[in-house]
Amino acid sequence: MSGTGGLGDGGILEMAIVEKYGVLSTLGFVFGFNWVPFSELMGPVRGSKKKRKTEKKPDENASASSEMEGSVDWWDGLSRRMNGLQSPSKGIDKFKSVFRISRKTFSYICSLVKEDMTAKPGNFTFSNGKPLSFEDQVAVALRRLSSGESLVTVGDSFGLHRSTVLQLTWRFVEAMEERGLHHLQWPSTEAEMTEIKSKFEKIQGLPNCCGVIETTHVMMCLPSADPASKVWLDHEKNHSMVLQAIVDPEMRFRDIVTGWPGKIDDWLMFQSSNFYKLCDKGERLNGEKIELSNGSEIREYIIGDLGYPLLPYLVIPYKGKEQPEISAEFNRRHSATRLVASRALARLKEMWKIIQGVMWRPDKHKLPRIILVCCLLHNIVVDLEDEDAQDEMPLSYDHDPGYRQRICGSFDIDGVHLRDELSLYLSGKMPT
Repeated sequence: MSGTGGLGDGGILEMAIVEKYGVLSTLGFVFGFNWVPFSELMGPVRGSKKKRKTEKKPDENASASSEMEGSVDWWDGLSRRMNGLQSPSKGIDKFKSVFRISRKTFSYICSLVKEDMTAKPGNFTFSNGKPLSFEDQVAVALRRLSSGESLVTVGDSFGLHRSTVLQLTWRFVEAMEERGLHHLQWPSTEAEMTEIKSKFEKIQGLPNCCGVIETTHVMMCLPSADPASKVWLDHEKNHSMVLQAIVDPEMRFRDIVTGWPGKIDDWLMFQSSNFYKLCDKGERLNGEKIELSNGSEIREYIIGDLGYPLLPYLVIPYKGKEQPEISAEFNRRHSATRLVASRALARLKEMWKIIQGVMWRPDKHKLPRIILVCCLLHNIVVDLEDEDAQDEMPLSYDHDPGYRQRICGSFDIDGVHLRDELSLYLSGKMPT
């Protein structure tokens, strides 16, 4: 899926799901369905749109004392039931270890999904017959997403049947993808984009940079007898689904695309995305240019690795280890700036472990939606500046171990000129 902002600026949520002999492609703010032949895999088509529901924005004052007291009572009760938690007196200390987020973030997530989750009928009870509160239901879903443990393991820890864990997780996913989409948007104002560009420049000096693009693989375990098995087999002989993300300097996802088989090359995935189409039409990365001392101008752009083409709005490093001093310095700064995307994807998989390990025979209609919701949760943690979750930062930036980079090699002459101008500017040798 590609979350790219509001309808007013051409934003689209984008998903492609390959199933057996075809592609189920959905375009629109929620989901609209169109079947296209497998031979047209690289060309998702636009679908219908559903009316978006009212979005709630983070409320920093939501943690009123009465609400927090109720939250403590709720957590004390649940902690008594959970295996491995010794006593309610330690419940507050255990909250972070169980859910990997703060109570404030948990309360905000509850406020987002409450209307949708409680509107549906359901009689969920613990093994002792006591009904689950709404907070219990959200807790079960978050535990499933954050731990990555099996339905049976999560169910056993809460005293629930695996089918109950499955139902609650999916209810939560459906509610989040309806109510949380405003947490994944391309910057909608000039002021917001100016701040992003300023923060990127502070990293390694790259001027007018608007984002970093990178991909990662989500593993799947499919039996060879599955008719779709070959479709999902990637270049490293794993079954996987790929996630492409454009990240801002605070590790917030600004645009994502998922649902494609892991074997699709980065550049093909990018060129099939709505983001690429908007850029190509001049409707994205079309903001204010920076004038350099020699009179040349630097337009808005994003950066990526050698898996992408060199375009007028997508800057990749110079290829080859032996480079002139100016090019080598550019590559060093370019690489250091790209780390923000590696850190974001590593943290996504570390915090929401359901997409870190191997998904056993996942429902390929649902997996892209689970990935989307994990990205939304990741952004909520960033937006709420959740210090408890910030402590979960992984030590390694290797979010895709075992995968070798595939080189694109394609370039546009305007992209070549942009990269050369940036190299001269960063070297301090720009002629005046």
